[in-house]
Amino acid sequence: MTTTPPIVGEAEALIYQLADVLIRPRSRECLACYVARMVEQFDCDGTHRHALRYRDARAPRATALRQQLRRTGGCCDCEFLFNGYEPGFDPVDEESDDGIDELRPCAGVRRGSVTPCVNWRRIRRPW
Repeated sequence: MTTTPPIVGEAEALIYQLADVLIRPRSRECLACYVARMVEQFDCDGTHRHALRYRDARAPRATALRQQLRRTGGCCDCEFLFNGYEPGFDPVDEESDDGIDELRPCAGVRRGSVTPCVNWRRIRRPW
């Protein structure tokens, strides 16, 4: 029987801690800013994984979040942003290194809210 060296367990614990820091919603960060940040860093997998992670961490009482996102045309994380909301201001003038306009920092919301901050504007679709 082989035993795992203690360093392996320590390395795994460190990786989990770092991953948690990367994917944890920031203090007062709104749903839209969080999802935009996660989709930019980790892409969309065709589900609401980022939005549901936000709900679980910041707004666990928002049990109908998935249905709300679908009503805005968001069948997944990226469609929530493309079909449901858009930046409510002109993006920052300077472009980032990859040529994509940068979003403003999140204006913040209260804990428990799944409403986007004032930096986002709802797109009204005729569907």
